[in-house]
Amino acid sequence: MQGFLERPDLPLDELWLMDNDPRRLEVVGGFTQRMLHARGSPFQVRLTSERRAALQGASYVITQLRVGGNAARREDEYLGRRHGLIGQETTGVGGIASALRTIPIVLEIAEELHELAPQAWLINFTNPAGLVTEALQRHAPQVRSVGLCNNPIVAKMRILHWLNRVHGWQAPAERAALDGLGLNHLSWYRGFSLDGQDLLPEVLAGYRQFGEEDWGDDLLHALGMIPNSYLQYYYFTTERLDEQQSWPPSRAEVVQRIEAGLLRRYADPRLTSPPPELRQRGGAYYSTLATQLINCLHNDLGQVHVVNVPQGGAVPTWPADWVLELPCRVDAAGIQPLPAEPLPPACYGLLAMVKMVELLTIQAAVGGDRQALFQALLTHPLGPPARRVRQVLEDLLHTNRPYLPRFWSGQASQPAQ
Repeated sequence: MQGFLERPDLPLDELWLMDNDPRRLEVVGGFTQRMLHARGSPFQVRLTSERRAALQGASYVITQLRVGGNAARREDEYLGRRHGLIGQETTGVGGIASALRTIPIVLEIAEELHELAPQAWLINFTNPAGLVTEALQRHAPQVRSVGLCNNPIVAKMRILHWLNRVHGWQAPAERAALDGLGLNHLSWYRGFSLDGQDLLPEVLAGYRQFGEEDWGDDLLHALGMIPNSYLQYYYFTTERLDEQQSWPPSRAEVVQRIEAGLLRRYADPRLTSPPPELRQRGGAYYSTLATQLINCLHNDLGQVHVVNVPQGGAVPTWPADWVLELPCRVDAAGIQPLPAEPLPPACYGLLAMVKMVELLTIQAAVGGDRQALFQALLTHPLGPPARRVRQVLEDLLHTNRPYLPRFWSGQASQPAQ
């Protein structure tokens, strides 16, 4: 909502909010309508629990959903922990479980969107974002879709804030550019420029002053790039496993408490702007990202943004149909990946292995294919040893049984939350 209010150059008539949780729709929708009224009601907000009503005639659709809610996310985290593996919502076995629940629902949305608004863009924030976008591109190519994640813009803004502070600059984000390549939550940032000037050497040298992760000088020097924060699960697996031993609370349990508090705040009839507690939830710049992209598409701006799309030959020697997270030019004609040099072998080897996991997971999700799921778990660098794959697979399927009808004949699907 905030992003749309900050973009008067978008001729927005209606913003539809759809949620199948009536209480959450009422509370969040009511708060959104108060925000809008406090700013002069430049457009209308409509609330619905009917998905088809929300999709009918849309120009842009933003998907941000979680099948099973944060309770299912918690199960994803503890699934890994139970088996001595990384327990995380988008990485490792938890990411596979989340994707299995999510892909069929998002493909249903895409099918309805093609019927009800065939010219619309589907902008996917739903995690695991790159994997879900890969599924959309392969199984719903008739729908124009793109995947977004806030990690690149968070990295860009963190670097820019540090440079502004160190040099006494006041450079705005529009003058800075981040160059990265990889998969969603598995990418490397290998360029940062301001007004076209390459500042990556300075950024790498000063990383300890602003970076969240302690990658170590040896790793940064060897790669010559800054890893996406999620690479900590691959590079520092032992440390992350040790941290899991202190649960509860896991991240999902923390988020559940935060969201319960936010709903109480949103229900306050006096609240007309986002409360400070929202920063604890995560997802910084989500609204900015979505509205930037829509603005570029609608107003033919030709700006460059880091998004998830099929690379289409932009990266030589890599399969053209792979969905990658990379800089793209965005204008009224669509989203065009910019030419990019392939990653070095030390990065490509890991990326290619995880891409195979993505493709196998999609095959498993679409067809209820247990053999493909076994192979995905076996292939994943953070997956179980071969002799324990079957145990993890059965645990994953039984834990998520209500949401995985394609793996269990005669079982009704549960709606997304």
